[in-house]
Amino acid sequence: MTPMQLPETHYARSGNVSIAYQVMGDGPVDLIMVPGLLSHIEFFHELSGYTDFLSRLAAFARVICFDKRGQGLSDRVAGSPTLDERMDDLDAVMRALGISRAALFGYSEGAAMSALFSATYPERVSHLILYGGFARFTNCDDYIHMFSLEQMIRSVKYWGSGASVKAFAPSLAGDPEAVRIWAKGERLIVSPSAYQAMLETNALIDVRAILPQLRLPALVLHNEADAAVPVANGRYLAAHISGARYIEYPAGDHRPWAQRNVEAIIGDIEEFVTGRREVVVDEIERVLATVLFTDIVDSTRQAVILGDNNWHRLLDEHDKLARRTVEQYRGRLIKMTGDGILATFDGPGRAIKCAVAFSASTARLGIMLRAGLHTGEVELRGEDIAGIAVNTAARIMSEARAGETLVSRVVTDLVAGAGVNFSPREPCELKGLPGRWDLFAAS
Repeated sequence: MTPMQLPETHYARSGNVSIAYQVMGDGPVDLIMVPGLLSHIEFFHELSGYTDFLSRLAAFARVICFDKRGQGLSDRVAGSPTLDERMDDLDAVMRALGISRAALFGYSEGAAMSALFSATYPERVSHLILYGGFARFTNCDDYIHMFSLEQMIRSVKYWGSGASVKAFAPSLAGDPEAVRIWAKGERLIVSPSAYQAMLETNALIDVRAILPQLRLPALVLHNEADAAVPVANGRYLAAHISGARYIEYPAGDHRPWAQRNVEAIIGDIEEFVTGRREVVVDEIERVLATVLFTDIVDSTRQAVILGDNNWHRLLDEHDKLARRTVEQYRGRLIKMTGDGILATFDGPGRAIKCAVAFSASTARLGIMLRAGLHTGEVELRGEDIAGIAVNTAARIMSEARAGETLVSRVVTDLVAGAGVNFSPREPCELKGLPGRWDLFAAS
């Protein structure tokens, strides 16, 4: 799904508050995603896997997502909303779309609110799906499956840095670009003080008493190694909801769109809601490519020295050179990364020559680059790419010195006899990747 195909944002009125929502698909079942602790329905499309996850759900349902009041694109409000107010927001979205009955997909904090809504308005909920959820937000003497409020409050001082990725998406924690995007999301969704207010208000969430009252089809899903909401919480929900079906996945991410489990999750939800399970066809196109990452060395320090205006002019020149050089060597410029580029090539020799030429050209502007290259299978996702080869190239770049183009052994093997010189580096470990890697500086 390309950016031009992303759903439009609309607003529903919940009293005096505007609630932002989006709709994907036109299936016969209305499936409402009830957000967790954090949400931003437009920014979330920048997170790897999110749009694809929704589009696969939209193959059999009309999928509705919304931002709860106080964050994302919904109205900011004083304090932090209660569960009652969040139920009002869900009701407002359902009324705006003319939905009398829907399946609820409550994930994380949204699971508790979905359970309460289902118990309060059973005639309006056809199916209840609880993913990564809990019955009580904090620990107490007779509920020891979560964390203390004090532990959670400690995270406030790191808010906006992307540090929460370690709990919510540990599979991304070793990817600097993913952490940068995550940090941007933290800042867009709520401020540190609003985040703390949410934690303090959520400490009051406790829906244990209403779980036995639920009398509808319920599906409880949880990841075995979930660091944000330990798996004991999912087991508790399933044990206390009469007739609930429980499925546990062998993974550690808290996100429902985590790539490792996405096929199983989609299939389990479809079967639960529709009574059938379609064979999922993998529509992701995979190709062999040489991936190039570049990065400006000491970009922050240079920006401070030059000042914003001069630095932005220099970046504009950098971007023009990037487009021209990648095109010259028949590459595909995937995107600018702020102070670098991501590009692919159908030949590793041209990729190396492009990296060396681009580095030399930017050096004349007073910009020193480092570059990393790796050849492997990449996933084509609209205008973007993904896959292990992409992550590997990024890790290799992080090992490069100023002015250096560093490549993997795969690349050197593929360009043997092409007249490219390589200087071996000491084998090293690449963060998040197994084994030790042989890297070479190309010239």
